Amino acid sequence: MVTTGIVLFDDCEELDWAGPWEVFTMARQAGDIVVTIAERAEPVRCAKGLRVLPDHTFADAPELDVLLIPGGHGSRRERENPAMLDFVRRVAPACNWVTSVCTGSFVLEAAGPAKGKRVTTHWGAIEELRGLAPDLTVLENVRYVRDGNLVTSAGVSAGIDMSLWLVGQIWSVEHARVTQYAMEYDPAPPYAALV
Repeated sequence: MVTTGIVLFDDCEELDWAGPWEVFTMARQAGDIVVTIAERAEPVRCAKGLRVLPDHTFADAPELDVLLIPGGHGSRRERENPAMLDFVRRVAPACNWVTSVCTGSFVLEAAGPAKGKRVTTHWGAIEELRGLAPDLTVLENVRYVRDGNLVTSAGVSAGIDMSLWLVGQIWSVEHARVTQYAMEYDPAPPYAALV
């Protein structure tokens, strides 16, 4: 059984989390769950205005195997939010995979899991992240990067590619390909990554 937790916050980019949500929910096997988690129980207002009611709060989130932090303009605020940082610090050590999409890597850097690692982010935030965290090796022109159990992806749709790769790691490459086919998702090039 695999439990995937997708963290939401005000001004998170919709496709950063909804793309991986689609991948993980389409790929799940019997007993697997995918949940959304936010600091509070009230609706989260995303970057483009979509409102989402989270399944759990930081206080009652289940134990996670996969943690995903999306990006968006709100990630800059969240990298300064003690509640967010405490949550990530508390749950990340027990996760098999700690992941981010876009500027979610800013949160993982501030909370600790990305410290000193190879990461990526949205092309428009590469230099900002390098300036904030000179101890990171921030790669550009890649869809996603793995460093141990940390996997960070570039912006927005790159989170779908990263999530499909993770499905291949968690279950099998064949299961990832079946999931990709079911989604009618045809990236070019498929499965491109620096791992």
